Amino acid sequence: MNDHRQRIVTLDLEGVLIPEIWVAVAERTGIDELRRTTRDEPDYDVLMRQRLQLLEENDLTMSVITDVIAGLRPMPGAEEFLTQLRAEYQVLILSDTFEQFARPFMRQLSWPTIWCHQLIVQDDRIVDYRLRLKDQKRRAVEALTSLEFTVVAAGDSYNDTTMLAAAHVGFLFRAPENVRREFDFLALDDYDELFAAIRAAFSDVR
Repeated sequence: MNDHRQRIVTLDLEGVLIPEIWVAVAERTGIDELRRTTRDEPDYDVLMRQRLQLLEENDLTMSVITDVIAGLRPMPGAEEFLTQLRAEYQVLILSDTFEQFARPFMRQLSWPTIWCHQLIVQDDRIVDYRLRLKDQKRRAVEALTSLEFTVVAAGDSYNDTTMLAAAHVGFLFRAPENVRREFDFLALDDYDELFAAIRAAFSDVR
């Protein structure tokens, strides 16, 4: 690796460090259609419009979703993995979740840096959402590489694949079989394996 390049790891959030929030909401409310995530639908706007319609049709409030999130915890081993990773590298979480959803998890994970989107909430109803940037994960990695960072990325879903492709090295982590089949990234399922792969990737990049 070129000595002047600093190293940074970019990680997805849901499915990598924390459970899928919308799946948890589906389990609490019985609205099975909310189980659909970016592991299933490549077009994020299509997915979010479906979710907003379901929230309206089922009279589901922001308070209910907040209560679901309050009962969730990071995945087993995620806190230790992130602490170990941050001790050696800069870490940036790039997520298509929302500030209102992410904040409780950031507290549990000792406040890592996260770039994500915003919900528009009126009278306890989620009425719309505001993207930070379209395809923000890819664009963030491209910006980091233009600033002379060496970037290694990990994610699990369709919406992570452009980030993985833009990084110097990208890994799928606990990705479903449909994503593994469609994209040629090394797929891992264990935090220790992922940490070792990240370390090896930084050693191999020249």
